[in-house]
Amino acid sequence: MSSSSLRRRRLHISPPGPRSRLVLGAVTVAVLGGAIALALGLLAGAVHTGTQATTVTQPAPVTNASSSPAGTWVRVYREVNGGTVDVTVQATTTVNTPFGTRSERQTALGSGLVLNDRGDVGTAAHVVDGATSISVAFHDGATRSAAVVEQDDGSDFAVVHVNPAGLTLHPLPLGSSAALQVGDPIGVVGDPFGFDRSLSTGVVSALDRTIEAPNGFQIAHSIQTDAAMNPGNSGGPVVNTSGHVIGIADQIATGTNQFGGPSGSETSTGVGFAVPVDLIKAELNALEHGRSVSHAYLGVSTSEASNGTAGALIGSVQSGVSAAAAGLKAGDVIVAYNGRAITREGDLIDALAASHPGEVVKLTVRRGSSRITMTVTLSPQPTQARPS
Repeated sequence: MSSSSLRRRRLHISPPGPRSRLVLGAVTVAVLGGAIALALGLLAGAVHTGTQATTVTQPAPVTNASSSPAGTWVRVYREVNGGTVDVTVQATTTVNTPFGTRSERQTALGSGLVLNDRGDVGTAAHVVDGATSISVAFHDGATRSAAVVEQDDGSDFAVVHVNPAGLTLHPLPLGSSAALQVGDPIGVVGDPFGFDRSLSTGVVSALDRTIEAPNGFQIAHSIQTDAAMNPGNSGGPVVNTSGHVIGIADQIATGTNQFGGPSGSETSTGVGFAVPVDLIKAELNALEHGRSVSHAYLGVSTSEASNGTAGALIGSVQSGVSAAAAGLKAGDVIVAYNGRAITREGDLIDALAASHPGEVVKLTVRRGSSRITMTVTLSPQPTQARPS
């Protein structure tokens, strides 16, 4: 299948009514503002009240004492399950009709993970975008209303807060995505189609993929996996065999049929994507304390250089930002960034992801038969990408 026939679907779902989860044959799927409407029941749990003390359980390191892969995942699931949560969001959206616009209330389901003993929970930003109310359900059935502390649409991650009094919290340890290799076993825990705390397993299928963030910019170093991800998994933990979080479930690839239209499947195709945990860790302290984060922005649209030559070809330059001020022009080919070779467009995306607004960088560009080195002061990324 050519890359042009692939689409990517973010993984939260909108169940319109309290239908039985077991009537899968009667499930109706419709795209509603990027969410998927499903005839599945809402998650329920006992609501705790009062001022009881919070109990915090720190997961013990998971060891691979058993030589059986199944035995390993049994151990991992026992630890990760306690720190995985269900996230239910109410939101109001505006719908255009032949008779004008009207407001509709939607319910979206996603997943999340306990971050600390203070009641902070992580999930995908697109799960809570536009939320009028948020409910978090824990492994023991306790539920709490939640509020967004801060979110970053550039990395598709959000921190929401619940009152921890009376809860038994199991914060999940955050690992590292830097040392992952293709073929490493990983697991996904979450709520596919509202079936809470489901485990799927697979391997790292590829590294350094680029996926689109809710604000239209790119998330670099994303993890591709064949572990099943489905609507409802968004925001849930992706873990290694030590039970450490190495990514956040985010998107799946969906295809088209032979007539060029949607295939009708918005479910796992064996091509899922997770936001790498190292990106989340870099901004987590700010988000937990309600501080917004910003990403570096150059202000150019790029593509692969033509005729098989190395570099990132500039298609257009936005006025009033870094690139224009430095003198970059459409048709320039960026071939080095702070002395690091740029052989493809993805190299430039990766380099910008590792930079910060206000940072001064040196770019080497090929302009016709000449090479020019210029200094650029990076701008903050806008809240939304311009349409291409």
